[in-house]
Amino acid sequence: MESIAVIVVIAVLAVAFVFGLGMLAFRAGRGRSAPSGPVAPDATRIPGVGDDAAPPRDTQKRTIENVPLPDESDVGAGPAGDLVTLERPAPVAGRMSRLRDRLARSSSLGQGIVALLSRPTVDDATWEEIEDSLIAADIGVAVAAEVVEGLRAAVRAEPDVSPRELLRAQLLDLLDPSADRSLAVEAVGRPAVILIVGVNGTGKTTTTGKLARVLVAEDRDVILGAADTFRAAAADQLQTWGDRVGVPVVRGPEGGDPASVAFDAVTAAIESEADVLLVDTAGRLHTKTGLMDELGKVKRVIEKKAPVDEVLLVLDATTGQNGMAQAKVFAEVVDVTGVVLTKLDGTAKGGIVVSVQRELGVPVKLVGLGEGPDDLAPFDPEVFVDALVG
Repeated sequence: MESIAVIVVIAVLAVAFVFGLGMLAFRAGRGRSAPSGPVAPDATRIPGVGDDAAPPRDTQKRTIENVPLPDESDVGAGPAGDLVTLERPAPVAGRMSRLRDRLARSSSLGQGIVALLSRPTVDDATWEEIEDSLIAADIGVAVAAEVVEGLRAAVRAEPDVSPRELLRAQLLDLLDPSADRSLAVEAVGRPAVILIVGVNGTGKTTTTGKLARVLVAEDRDVILGAADTFRAAAADQLQTWGDRVGVPVVRGPEGGDPASVAFDAVTAAIESEADVLLVDTAGRLHTKTGLMDELGKVKRVIEKKAPVDEVLLVLDATTGQNGMAQAKVFAEVVDVTGVVLTKLDGTAKGGIVVSVQRELGVPVKLVGLGEGPDDLAPFDPEVFVDALVG
């Protein structure tokens, strides 16, 4: 037992000795001062977070002559005051012609009827097929019957004329190339006011933005009024369109009174001596009497400051004859002066152009033929018919 006690004592003393040596070494290290003078960098060390990343001293510097400076005409203020490069909209002239192929690919109306008229014998059954083709292309039942009757008379009177030319003449006659399709943007001593209306989802805000680009391309001073206060981010969407071409946007709080925004917009347009004011309105179902009455209120409030020169009804060409019922109600409420047909390149039912114009007695003034910012074109009846008949 005594030997075991001796061994334990010796072990405790050995541990204490080792611990004492360690403490002495630690204290000696703390008392040692940092080396004076520069420390040679380690060329193999990868810089860490927070390290300076200075370029090598021999890096070539750009001189002021090599730095491209923006053209003052291309610079505007963004929504946060930042400078942004303004876009230059494509020229308006010739847009419809450049988009003719796109329209021709989307519609088989003319080609199908020409094929039927080119049969060796055009009997009653063939004429019924022609009428069915016209109706399927959304030209409308009444107008389709009128076209068939006209074609029958033309075939009897001019048997040597090609079916394509006969059909072209009929469609052109229905569209009336002599109709005035110009926009009322030439007000004297005040801004011209254009009101954009339509049901939900037809592309009113996008059309408003694209129309602003059309007018900017014609060197007109434009102001946008964001009177669609109900759809989330509608004003932001219009603001984006305006910022891209340097057009100011008058807007109000989300959910606010659209008539108040429209009033502020026309006031701003008058004070700034703008050429044109475009007022975007909220989409509304034509069956909702309250909303349609509100649209009438927006128009009346604007007219307290300036006449409304143009009311453009935006219709989605893909909705076909459903758009006709909408168009008639809007025409009664706000006195539509022109029609904008959007998504015309995305439908094979180009006959809606003829149907709208004949039943409303209002010309189609603009058509959307794509999703590009400059794919809104003034409607040209001859180019349109040529694209349909091939």
